[in-house]
Amino acid sequence: MAISSPSTGDLLVILRHPPHGSSWLREGLDAALVAAAFGQSVSLLFQGDGVLALAKGQQTGPLGQKGTAATLDMLSMYDIDSLHVEETALERFGLEAKQLQLPARIADGDSISHLLAGHRLVLTF
Repeated sequence: MAISSPSTGDLLVILRHPPHGSSWLREGLDAALVAAAFGQSVSLLFQGDGVLALAKGQQTGPLGQKGTAATLDMLSMYDIDSLHVEETALERFGLEAKQLQLPARIADGDSISHLLAGHRLVLTF
């Protein structure tokens, strides 16, 4: 069931890549942290393979690639607490909200549309 009260703000960062195999996810999180450090209101949407970043128990990737768990834990220090996760992606990976490292609103298609419309700037990683 989707929560129908999406946040609005300055910046929505959409994270669509898994935690390992590329630097896209880390770069998206870094962009969100920098924007928040400069006083921007930031929301995150974990979509597609990006939902895997929220799975509890992340390990290092191939060749010792660092996981993103520590960066995710820093989000609240930067007042980034508007986290959303795509409902269909959770279902595709067999994940439930209780298996996520951080609390996130589950977003269906309508919620995602409202998120996109409710932010001044959208960045996709």
